[in-house]
Amino acid sequence: MLIYTSFAIAIIAFIILSFLNKAVFGAKPNTQNFEELPNFSDGTFQNQSSTPMLTENGTYLKLIPLMLKRPKSVNPAEAIQVVKTDLKSLALSENCIVWFGHSSYLMILDGKRILVDPVFHEASPLGSFGKPYSMSYLYTPADFPEIDILVITHDHYDHLDYKAVCELRPKVKNTITGKGVNVHLKLWGYPAEQITALNWNETALVAGFEFTCLPARHFSGRKFKRGQTLWSSFALKTPQINIYIGGDSGYDTHFKEIGEKHGPFDLAILECGQYNKYWNLIHMMPEQTLKASKDLNAAALLPVHWGKFTLSVHPWTEPVERLLSANTDGAQNVFTPRIGEVLFFGKENTTVKWWLD
Repeated sequence: MLIYTSFAIAIIAFIILSFLNKAVFGAKPNTQNFEELPNFSDGTFQNQSSTPMLTENGTYLKLIPLMLKRPKSVNPAEAIQVVKTDLKSLALSENCIVWFGHSSYLMILDGKRILVDPVFHEASPLGSFGKPYSMSYLYTPADFPEIDILVITHDHYDHLDYKAVCELRPKVKNTITGKGVNVHLKLWGYPAEQITALNWNETALVAGFEFTCLPARHFSGRKFKRGQTLWSSFALKTPQINIYIGGDSGYDTHFKEIGEKHGPFDLAILECGQYNKYWNLIHMMPEQTLKASKDLNAAALLPVHWGKFTLSVHPWTEPVERLLSANTDGAQNVFTPRIGEVLFFGKENTTVKWWLD
């Protein structure tokens, strides 16, 4: 009996190890290369402020019943009606942005195509979790033309889709990301000479555009150990436009500091969704998203990180509704485009509460 039990344990261990060694989990960076960095200590990258995963009154035991008893309103009742845009026909002469739900979007700026955090499959390595909502049209990597710059803010599955970046690889000319994330991309076939990996407050020219890697208040990790790669936001300056690419972040003083040093911004693209009172240090509440946009001195705000996946317990439209309710005086210009809708810089854009249709 002992022999059979040991054999069964060995088989289970082999299956688990085989699964964890799949390419989807990425590569392990050599963290010895980071030991001299000011934001790396005790074997991990660190936030600027103390940032526990859960608040003092939050426990994983409290989260389990919340996740198991989520209301039906966390998902759309029917398929989302998406605008089907021919991305390959968008003129390089017109500066614009197209949002694909959650935190994925394509920008055409001064003749270059920039794709941010492309996720077009599940937001998880487990097919049963993180499935995208039903939509009238699902964008895939096949819809895209050549990409001049791919931006990856951090290595969580809802921002770095292994299948998508592998399918996009032949189309991508340059990639920029934070320290350590580059090892995943190298494992997946991206040439090292095409990848720029920065630490916070480092600046690089990529395809002629100035990118500054900036702090965020979050964490990273594709397996069990957190903080082996860097989570970041970016200031993107082209000859004509200044954009803030927010990534994921809890609210903190860094927004004000970035606004003072790198603003004003023509547009701030900030997370607004997948929050909860128990983890509000790593994801902003909608009202904080609005405040962060003002701190950044942004002329306009595009709230993202909603509209495609259910990763929390709030109704799927609550993030944008709470944000707009907090902006009742209209002091901040907020865009809420349909998925796939084209917004143009330098032109009048009108967006509607499409989720109420």
